[in-house]
Amino acid sequence: MRVDGTLLASAVSGDRTATSALLGLLHPGVLQYCRARLGDRWHRDSDADDCAQEVLIGVLGALPGYRHGAGEFMGFVYGVAAHKVVDAHRRRGADVSVPVPEFAPEPSRQRGPLRHVEDLERRQRLRDLLDLLAPQQRDVVVLRVLFGLSAHETAAVLGVASPGAVRVSQHRALIALRRHITAAPVP
Repeated sequence: MRVDGTLLASAVSGDRTATSALLGLLHPGVLQYCRARLGDRWHRDSDADDCAQEVLIGVLGALPGYRHGAGEFMGFVYGVAAHKVVDAHRRRGADVSVPVPEFAPEPSRQRGPLRHVEDLERRQRLRDLLDLLAPQQRDVVVLRVLFGLSAHETAAVLGVASPGAVRVSQHRALIALRRHITAAPVP
């Protein structure tokens, strides 16, 4: 591709219309070059697009100081592009992220009907499991596991002689629940 000398001279002198037309003319070739140098299935498609934008910004910044003719201009543009491609490869080397085809959906803050049903089923399953325990074991599990009380606090609430007795009761209750869960068929 060859750039018209008049268009280039107008862009170099600061004519916004000519500059816009010049960048529009350059964009497809620069993008194709960046895609050829950067595009592969392991990296984001936007890498080449971003690189092409950086090339055009670099060319735009260098236009006021450009003093060569129209014949050398495309070599200048592709020189800028080559440097920007090298920079993009360096960034890729430092990038440890793994691109994904699309973002996971944002979890809803509202409770939908499915979530409500799942919560109800989970609570019922928990009630059924707790009903398998002796009343004191059930109270220990609820206070220690669900409410997070310490063994001392649980002993005080239940009127148990020692925190050690609470720990033993909790241990036995959890073993009983584990046996039941592993023996029960999965619904």
